[in-house]
Amino acid sequence: MKALVFHKPSDVRVEDVPDPRIEEPTDAIVRVTATAICGSDLHIYNGFFPQVRPMVLGHEFMGIVEETGPLVTKLRKGDRVIVPFPIACGRCFFCQAELPVHCEQSNPKHYGPEGGVIESKGAALFGYTDLYGGYDGGQAELVRVPYADFGPRKVPEGLTDEQVLFATDVLPTGWTAIEWAELKGGETVAVFGCGPIGLATMKCAWLRGAGRVIGVDREEYRLKKAREVARAETLQLDKVDVVEAIRSMTHGRGADVCVDAVGMEAHRTVLEKAANVLHGQVGTISALKLAFSAVRRGGVVPVVGVYGVSYDNFPLGQFFDKGLRMRAGQAPAHNFVDPILKHIQEGHLRADDIITHRLPLSRAPHGYEIFNKKLEDCVKVVLTP
Repeated sequence: MKALVFHKPSDVRVEDVPDPRIEEPTDAIVRVTATAICGSDLHIYNGFFPQVRPMVLGHEFMGIVEETGPLVTKLRKGDRVIVPFPIACGRCFFCQAELPVHCEQSNPKHYGPEGGVIESKGAALFGYTDLYGGYDGGQAELVRVPYADFGPRKVPEGLTDEQVLFATDVLPTGWTAIEWAELKGGETVAVFGCGPIGLATMKCAWLRGAGRVIGVDREEYRLKKAREVARAETLQLDKVDVVEAIRSMTHGRGADVCVDAVGMEAHRTVLEKAANVLHGQVGTISALKLAFSAVRRGGVVPVVGVYGVSYDNFPLGQFFDKGLRMRAGQAPAHNFVDPILKHIQEGHLRADDIITHRLPLSRAPHGYEIFNKKLEDCVKVVLTP
């Protein structure tokens, strides 16, 4: 089969690789009909998450069931499914506690209670390095799906691939940020980052009762997309003092909720790059620090942008003095897929309007390049095998 294979940072190629096969009786094989490039894929592409051996990337995918293992009872050949990005067994302590991204079974080699270090990761993720299970991903013609009775969801009749594809990651992650915010209704929600996750967060904020939604980004084309598809007010970094602007929009207090949908690959200054070398850090927490400043006292900062290491300049004193609440981590996508599909089916939620580029799988390297370099006003790339 054809698949997009990571070889080293900035080097991804579409190649012939062996077809996946049933390895466990709970597996399914899915023929991919649509897949997408995620901002988290760029963390591997840019070398922020190490990967030594070649690996098929991609954790946002859907398709048709081709084959099932003998213990799979909920799926059969021909079923059309979307697949949540975490790989979870559905039976362990954490899965039973509705924390599938902390599954104890799917990542046996690198799983551990410590977290945040090389040998102590959480659940496996499709196509997301050996540290997260080493499972080949969905930027391919076929993919092996473990625990097939727990993860995949059948697609409701009448919905297109593009309507439901982002129920795999983008929409559950945006939903998670707003779930963590515990909106009561009428709140001002500021979202730092107007990429796909930020846009989904804005959409979910309106759906869950926000009274005002503000999008913050450095790139004008992303802010334009936030205005067009998420009805957001927007602020452009480097053009205005974002923190002061948000305070002026909220009676001097700050936003009730500030979502970090950027993570460690935010823009870095020369001084930040030098500090990274000194402290053995990668990336930056500049987006998180802006969120801490822009949120009101007693406010909430959900963090759904990805961070991979510790940072010496974490603003703990500010966090303490302002009495903030923060929730962070990979989205427990399995928990929210079903209500999201229902909202899509009923016309209350959509994400296909964030797509800017549709490419065949054969042009996936080009998709990575334009997404990574912010060329052609690229917000979201969907690939068709």
